[in-house]
Amino acid sequence: MRVRKYCIAAVLLTASAVIISGCGVRGATNNANVSTQATTVDVTTAQSIVRQIPTYFEATGNLAGDAQTDVAPVVGGKVVEVNFDVGSYVERGSVLIRMDDRDAKIRLEQAQAQVVQQRKNVDTAIAALRQAQIRLGIGDGEKFDIETFSQVKSTRANLVLAEKELARAEKLFATGDVSKAAVDQRRAQRDALLGQLDEARSNAAVAVRAINSAEAQVAAARSAIASAETQVDQARKALSDTVVLAPISGYVSERVADLGEYLTPNAPNTKVATIVRTSTLRLRIDVPEASVGKVAVGQGISMQTSAYPDRNFSGTIARILPGVNPTARTLTVEAEVPNGEGLLKPGQFATVRITQSKPENAVMVPTSAVRPNGDLNKVYVVKDGVVREVLVQTGLLEDNLIQIKNGVAEGDIVATSNLDELYDGVSIRQMN
Repeated sequence: MRVRKYCIAAVLLTASAVIISGCGVRGATNNANVSTQATTVDVTTAQSIVRQIPTYFEATGNLAGDAQTDVAPVVGGKVVEVNFDVGSYVERGSVLIRMDDRDAKIRLEQAQAQVVQQRKNVDTAIAALRQAQIRLGIGDGEKFDIETFSQVKSTRANLVLAEKELARAEKLFATGDVSKAAVDQRRAQRDALLGQLDEARSNAAVAVRAINSAEAQVAAARSAIASAETQVDQARKALSDTVVLAPISGYVSERVADLGEYLTPNAPNTKVATIVRTSTLRLRIDVPEASVGKVAVGQGISMQTSAYPDRNFSGTIARILPGVNPTARTLTVEAEVPNGEGLLKPGQFATVRITQSKPENAVMVPTSAVRPNGDLNKVYVVKDGVVREVLVQTGLLEDNLIQIKNGVAEGDIVATSNLDELYDGVSIRQMN
């Protein structure tokens, strides 16, 4: 207490510079002790590992839709319903627009009525055919012999008898047993029967012609039914064509049709929408001429876009163009990239890695161990309780691990948290 009072008094009175200086030195020493205390940062750590990763070479590419189609109407009509807009997703077979279908329904009803009438005509023709067949005693597909016609058979039998009677009468007349009048009577009977036979054959021929005519009428009536049914099919198609369906599943990139608009299919550029299929995208890759021999159909590729720099998208080379671009000295190949989540968009630029057949060993660390700083990447290697800042070059990203091409060896311990608080030489305390 005496010292404290003396110092205070000395300060107030400014009597002793020595005493004031002594009090001030004590305070400065305390501040120096605080400033020289070591800083310790709590971090989690992980051990670098070596994995075999596929070798690859890099190229650039652009994404495009797997399929694109302009949707146009087949028939003309007034638009009465529009079920889509730009950017909307449509399923294959879903209704895009409906047009006024009243005229098409009327034409369908008329065609159906014509079919009913033609079927009645067929029934009438078949009834006439059956009557003609009954008269001749034959069925469908049977051939008719005129000599078997009942009237012809009976007349011919009578004619045979009459000819025998005439021959007997002529013999008796020669012996004088009958008169010439009796012979003439037998001859007249024979001649009459000859005329009746010709008439019977003629009647049979008429009946055959009636059957042929009835069969022709049946065939014509059936043909008329087929024609009428074709008209029905056409009318049904015309009715269905008033509804325009999506030919593929995809996103609408352009909408042209508006409610109340009259569409004319024969007019140029009469489309109602453009649909782009994006469930699978085509990646057009420009392969440098020096790497042309390293690509083949079926090779795997991985790609990254600026929109998702921390994510890889995989695909497969599906097509290779036959020639090298003489100006750019590159070979264009196409890869198919699944896009089920719809994250990728046609027109995006991509950095592509084309996988080679021979794998290589790579040092991998968790992605959380890499601290980006502008164009540089840093990793903090832990050794003897302190961290050493290492500038590294990163490579392949695989799940939550990333390749480190330099500065980190297998088994090195790296910090994975609180990287913003770390600097070269700082002490750390491992939390895991």
